[in-house]
Order: sequence, then structure tokens, then C-alpha cells
Amino acid sequence: MTGSGPGREPPATNAPRRAWVEQIMGMPISVHLRGNSVGGAAAAAAVAAVFADLRVVDAVFSTYRADSDVMRLNRREVDLAGCHIDVGEVVELCDLARLRTGGVFDPELPAPDGGTWFDPSGLVKGWAVERAAAHLTALTGPEGLDFCLNAGGDVIAGTATDDSPAWRVGIEDPADLSRILCVLPLRTGGVATSGSAHRGAHIVDPRTGAPASALMAATVTGPSLMWADVYATAAVVRGADALEWLDSLAGYEGLVVSPDGQAFATPGFPVTPS
Repeated sequence: MTGSGPGREPPATNAPRRAWVEQIMGMPISVHLRGNSVGGAAAAAAVAAVFADLRVVDAVFSTYRADSDVMRLNRREVDLAGCHIDVGEVVELCDLARLRTGGVFDPELPAPDGGTWFDPSGLVKGWAVERAAAHLTALTGPEGLDFCLNAGGDVIAGTATDDSPAWRVGIEDPADLSRILCVLPLRTGGVATSGSAHRGAHIVDPRTGAPASALMAATVTGPSLMWADVYATAAVVRGADALEWLDSLAGYEGLVVSPDGQAFATPGFPVTPS
């Protein structure tokens, strides 16, 4: 969290706000800013940079674009050295994620036409959004703006001062998408949710090659959106012992929803699910 600068008033709850939305990576991505300079050139430039960064990530990592570096790598048209430099970084992060989750997170997954392929989607979105949010974090100092960046339900936020109000992040009930399970206050850090509510059983257990079905959803909050995203995906795969495992992760808290719609949270989760 960035401290307030000299002579700057903290944003109030009724401070000016502005939002921008673009469709990137197959999902709506929105930027919300709060503070007196939301209409300034610095804010506009930072928001444009966020969307530009995410469009590059989509072009490099999408498994739905035949011309992406990841798909060319999977077809063995190029090697890692022939890919965008970010691919090498993501490969290394995926190796670390595999280690941190005991192999429950693994980017080597069943390919649609048989065999396996490299699909880092379970890490890339959180990594890309967290990296792009650096443009917005830069506004919390000199511009005194609070920000909230939402990428298809994965959220990262930042505030300009210790007195800035928290953003409110609603967590959907995967058993009834018209209902909110709980609302998390978020002043800094990230919240990520993985599950089958919107995309069906798309999370694969790398140990079996079958869709993970022991949980409907998992939500994780903590200092890094990327790791919250990885841990949420891993929790869905782990199933029965996911809550105990999440409780063992320093700095992170989680909520899981069982197949019968019951919600359970770690002791330090910011709110109690309804």
C-alpha cells in the first residue's frame, strides 16, 4: 500500500469515480478509478497501458488463437527461444507453482485432440492482470487515486492512503449465480475465484487427466493475485482437503463451495459466507 503524499487529502467515499471496460482474453476487463484526478491525462494513459498490456498477453498466450506463441510452441513450430520473452518467464512460474502445490497445479494438460499440451491459463490471467495493474499502482502516489481492476471476476485493488475506503468485491454463489455468497472488503491485494459455474468442468486434475469435480468453486484472497489464482485452481483440484491446505498458506485465505452448495471458509477469511 502506498502512503499518502504531503498536502494530499485522502479520497472520500463520495470521491469522483470513472470506469472503463474492454473485452480482452475472451472476458470483460474493467478498470475502476476513484479520486479527484480520475479525468486527468495520467489516469487515461495508465488505463490505456493496462489494456494494451493485456492485449499483448492474449496474442502470446491464448490457447484459442492459432497464431499465439503458446499454440505455435504446442505445434512445435518454434522452441522456447523462438517465443516472446514472457513465455520463458511464465514457464518458470509454472514450475514454481507446480512445486508450491505439490503437483496439483500443472500446465501440462490433456490436449483437445489427444496427448498433452502446454496450457498455462491457470496462472497467466492472474500474472498478466497483476503485472498490468502496476500502471494503476503508479497512480496511487502522485495522482492520489484508488484503483480496482477486474478481469472476469479476478480482482486486484490498490488504495492511495490508509484512510481510503475499501473496494467491495462480491463473490457469486456458484449454485445460484443470481445470489451473492459474501462481499469482501479489499483495499490492496487480489481475489481470485476458480470453478465450474461459468465455463463448466474446465479445470482438469493433472494427476488423472479428468475434470475436477469435488468442489464447485474456490475463492482465494491474498497479497498476490497471481498466487491467489493459482491457489484457487489448485484448491478446486484438491477437493476434500482444500480448506485445510488453504489455511496452511501464509498470507492467503480461502472459501470453498461443495457440490451440494455449502460454503466453508478458512478461519481468517475476511467475512463469513451467508
